[in-house]
Amino acid sequence: MSDNGERTDDLASPACLMHEVDPAYMFAAGLPDLAGRPVMLFDGVCVLCSRSVRFILRHERDHALLFAPMQSRAGQMLLARHDLPPDDWDSFVLIEGDRVLTKSRAALALARRLRAPWRWLRVAAVLPQFLADRLYGWVARNRYRWFGLNDACFLPAPSERARFLE
Repeated sequence: MSDNGERTDDLASPACLMHEVDPAYMFAAGLPDLAGRPVMLFDGVCVLCSRSVRFILRHERDHALLFAPMQSRAGQMLLARHDLPPDDWDSFVLIEGDRVLTKSRAALALARRLRAPWRWLRVAAVLPQFLADRLYGWVARNRYRWFGLNDACFLPAPSERARFLE
């Protein structure tokens, strides 16, 4: 991590990172059939992000959400499919069908999927989006400094692996 808390690729596990996905591979291999299930893409080496995924797994209402680290092959394919930058991990991405949400809008949509009292966090939607995104960006820019960086991508427990792409 650099002195200002930004991610530096030399600190992350090379096995986790996949900056480029060959388009020929992407279309030949394809993604698993998502069957209309929503997908959350997250920064797999971010401690805050990994803990957030664990929290969501424990508190999600319908257990429909699938997960993939952005650095993984599946994450990179989904980012490419939706014309999102492959190496900008300052926001998690929530994909619901053809709708792609990032930053505060993704967080608010995700809150809808949680059990009470956590789903009540969606009342934050009363904040103007520019303000909510600014707050989100501030946390995203400082998350490595405040919470740390994992040595490798987040690995789910064996009982949760079916919820993870790849």
